[in-house]
Amino acid sequence: MILSRYVKEFPCPEAPGQVLLFSCRTGAVVRVARTTLEAARAGTLYPAAADALAKHRFLTPDLAAERAEMLSWFDQLNGERRRAGMVAVLTRRCNLACPYCFEGGQTPEGDMSEETADLLAAMIMREYLAKGWRVDLDFYGGEPLLRPDLIRRIATPLQVAGGKLFHGHLVSNGTLLNRAVMTELAALGIESVKVTLDGPPHVHDRYRPYCGGAGSFHDILRGMKEVADLVTVHVGGNFTRETWHEYPALLDLLLAEGLTQDRLGTVRFTPAVGGKGGGALPHFAEGCVTCEEPWLAEAELTLREELAKRGFRVPKPGPFSCMIELASDLAVDADGSCYKCPAFMGHEGYAVGNLRDALWSAPTYDYDIWKKEECLDCAYLPLCFGGCRYMKLADVGAVDGVACQREYLDATLETMVRRGLCRAA
Repeated sequence: MILSRYVKEFPCPEAPGQVLLFSCRTGAVVRVARTTLEAARAGTLYPAAADALAKHRFLTPDLAAERAEMLSWFDQLNGERRRAGMVAVLTRRCNLACPYCFEGGQTPEGDMSEETADLLAAMIMREYLAKGWRVDLDFYGGEPLLRPDLIRRIATPLQVAGGKLFHGHLVSNGTLLNRAVMTELAALGIESVKVTLDGPPHVHDRYRPYCGGAGSFHDILRGMKEVADLVTVHVGGNFTRETWHEYPALLDLLLAEGLTQDRLGTVRFTPAVGGKGGGALPHFAEGCVTCEEPWLAEAELTLREELAKRGFRVPKPGPFSCMIELASDLAVDADGSCYKCPAFMGHEGYAVGNLRDALWSAPTYDYDIWKKEECLDCAYLPLCFGGCRYMKLADVGAVDGVACQREYLDATLETMVRRGLCRAA
């Protein structure tokens, strides 16, 4: 057994004879003597030490076998996976007028028809629930709570057919949240809602006003407090170079309003940029980070630290799987068109079918873009797998190469690993 190529080494200034090792394949962290590291590189570790490190993928039988295993990473994952992640756009209409709106100006406009809603429910029951698979379905928009009737129409048969296999979620701007509607939807299997707060009120209301110009912050906050005991409330936010410094004040406001860690799910803030300033898809941005803006590393690290100081959960770095690579995951637009990622909705040439027809393959997504020497030899591969396809589309107008995250990870990973250890201690 020898050291995996997908391990990052960080020094231990407080213990000169030791090093921190981070496994990009598993997210595991271990501190070992430098002599142990050298023995791992040479393949001369004692069996007991080798077994302990191999368990968390710090070691591999040989580099050729490891490369072959990485090349089949998603084949194996898809072969073992018994879960489908779905996104359903119920309407493109929204009661907010956010200047950075991802869907702004896209077609098709309008709402999902009842026929399309029935086709979606039937497809999910046929392809997944009937096979005993778990289904996580995100109701999305526009603003999905403009059409609670469609949520009921889809969720009711899925809950009847799937029982505990069906897990519904809302991605909402939060302005229409209230106890009555969420009590009804929670009974139909809706477990969570993700809302967006773009900073404290004076910042948020500038970026997420109602169509008439009024601010939306306090309506969202009221709704969050009304439903936090009914469903899990996740909070996201879209920061910019000018606004990210304001987010600690938002966290303090949440705490003052009683929205503490035990009443909220995840709290995660992402940049409102994609590629060289193009629009991002903030609700599904986990793992989709561009490193072309040099201020992002500082913003990301600072906000993670501010979250941790206030007791909010901070995700640890680890392997990332984009839904494009997951065979069972699908995004369905309001007209029934299907895509491998919701960010590509409305972009010509990226549909993989329609609920009324059979699905087809979509080579334009470049599923295997990371299967080249430069990526396979990069320690960060399991954290990236070629980066976000949409970020590449926003940058150059096509998915024709990797969106490398090396620069961003070089700037952030060591600090994230160390801060995670400090909090654990």
